[in-house]
Amino acid sequence: MGTKIIVKLWHTDEKTARECSDKVFSEVSRIDVLMNPAKSNSELTRINREAALWPVSISTEMQALLEKSLEFSRLTHGIFDITFASVGQFYDYRKKIQPSKNTIKQHLPQINYEHIKLQKTTIKFNRPGVSLDLGGIAKGHAVDRSIKILQDCGIHQALVSAGGDSRLLGDKLGQPWMMAIQHPRQKQAIAVRLPLINSAISTSGDYERFFFHQGERVHHIIDPKTGKSAIKSWSATVIGPDATSTDALSTSVFILGADKGMSLIESLPQFEAVIIDNTGKMRYSSGLQSADNINHVSQ
Repeated sequence: MGTKIIVKLWHTDEKTARECSDKVFSEVSRIDVLMNPAKSNSELTRINREAALWPVSISTEMQALLEKSLEFSRLTHGIFDITFASVGQFYDYRKKIQPSKNTIKQHLPQINYEHIKLQKTTIKFNRPGVSLDLGGIAKGHAVDRSIKILQDCGIHQALVSAGGDSRLLGDKLGQPWMMAIQHPRQKQAIAVRLPLINSAISTSGDYERFFFHQGERVHHIIDPKTGKSAIKSWSATVIGPDATSTDALSTSVFILGADKGMSLIESLPQFEAVIIDNTGKMRYSSGLQSADNINHVSQ
């Protein structure tokens, strides 16, 4: 998945605990093979290669996640858009490469979720040059699948984390899990800690994959309206019932910025958010503002 996977769990039998943990890592590896666009043999790579030419047969799992992605695209009016890769593929953050203005202008029209024609068993792009990337939702999906495996194992207290996406099963030995939100401008600092039980939490930030070009931060969260790095936030954290949704929503809120992003969250009763805007100001959704047990560490 291009990130560190962490599993913490409790079970009375050590052998069972290890077997269940191994099942989680196997499941994450399976999803990575399915949905990683950097792998030449992945299902997503085949879609990107062929879907502009003809309808491509897809797995039930892929169809379901693509449909979920399109649901978030419709909800956010195109702010969450897995076709961002039509331009995003021209960025290389390790090599500090970004596309030219002409390249962005040429490929920006390919960023539009409405170019995706999804059926129950096939996918087709209605124009050439469209490319998909599930980086804004696949890790959350992997976390949710992992939690389901642990539940089937009879485990009632666990944490599964994949980069910025985590889900908590139950509590932590009678106490809430204290989930830290990293300070986006101080690498070793924590901005805030949130006590959570039976929740998912996802953070999208501009501080993980980035480089500087002429004093500007170029990072991996692409605004589909511009084809460039989104500029309205430093980080966005969303809390909700499942990691697939919080993963997609944290990306959306990050791009929207504090005002529009918080309006979106306030319209969704099951979700809360913490947004650090591009001035470093921290904003909370209404369900968190009255919480007296939030641990403000550093702002």
